Amino acid sequence: MALFRIVRGAPMSAAEAWRRLTDWEAHAARVPLTRARAVSAGHARVGSRFTMRTGIGPVGFDDPMEVVRWEPPEPGGTAAGVCRLEKRGRVVTGWAEIEVREAVAGAVRVTWTEELRLRGLPRWCDPVLARAGRWIFGRALSGLLADN
Repeated sequence: MALFRIVRGAPMSAAEAWRRLTDWEAHAARVPLTRARAVSAGHARVGSRFTMRTGIGPVGFDDPMEVVRWEPPEPGGTAAGVCRLEKRGRVVTGWAEIEVREAVAGAVRVTWTEELRLRGLPRWCDPVLARAGRWIFGRALSGLLADN
């Protein structure tokens, strides 16, 4: 299991950060060689499912996920928003949790924590996988929070 955490701040409301970070198609646009497929219709909620496809042409793998916790941030910063995804694929397993917390008026702090497993990859590769995850998802997170 490769466990990593990414923390970013951004000058926006918690509601806006939540909207951006739970837009699954926007995530796919920020992760190289990835696209969103089979996204549940309507607003995300517990039980929503989607699949990220990573690869080039027919060579790649699906990363199906399910929202198992959905608690949008409370207005006025009284409670953080938390979205937890369970990865249910043949290749990629684990979970990701996104927390959006109002830091100061007009700014948020986002924490992305992920436990990532790739079937068939030996455990001694976990530190490399964690570093790669921090880099890839850190860039995606920064991009999602920077878009206007």
